[in-house]
Amino acid sequence: MLFRFDLPARIALFPLTGAVLMPRARIPLHVFEPRYLQMLDDTLKTDHRLIGLIQPEGEGLAAIGCAGRVVAFSETDDGRQMISLRAVSRFRLAGVKDGFTPYPVGEVDWSSFTRDMKGAEEDPAMDRNTLFPLLRRYMEAHDLSTDWDAAAEAQDEALINSLSMVLPFSPGDKQALLESPTLADRRELLRGLIEFALHGGDNEERLQ
Repeated sequence: MLFRFDLPARIALFPLTGAVLMPRARIPLHVFEPRYLQMLDDTLKTDHRLIGLIQPEGEGLAAIGCAGRVVAFSETDDGRQMISLRAVSRFRLAGVKDGFTPYPVGEVDWSSFTRDMKGAEEDPAMDRNTLFPLLRRYMEAHDLSTDWDAAAEAQDEALINSLSMVLPFSPGDKQALLESPTLADRRELLRGLIEFALHGGDNEERLQ
């Protein structure tokens, strides 16, 4: 994956609970708060057009987020902006610069995630014949639906990353999925979270 810009040392941060952006994925977002509308306006004036999607954690922010490049945006009749971010790389948050803008700006370190800038990961050990039945039970239990034909045809990375982003896991679980070092690690964690939920995890009614 090639970009015609250098990764900056500082980027605008968009804190959003329960939302994570996985490597090489895309995410649609609604921007409506005045400070984040200002963030979008400022970001579009840069060469990199990067926004760091990151989850709040405790009184601060998570240690790791993912930067996405603004690749589409449109304004609604009520003044909101609909944007699409395409993942560029995860980052480690080194610090937050407060007071210079109405939105947070992060000092970021990209060095731990050089793999994110390359092509899609493969997962030779992935077994869809065992994953899909678990996934089907999970989705039925949560009244969710999906296009199973499209899921069957999706590349391993696209499938695992999409599920990690859209399934209704807790913010902490989503953060753990984001921080998984490899696609295989993320797939194993995803499977474990699904199995845990099916066995009555998170105080859910036992589903077996």
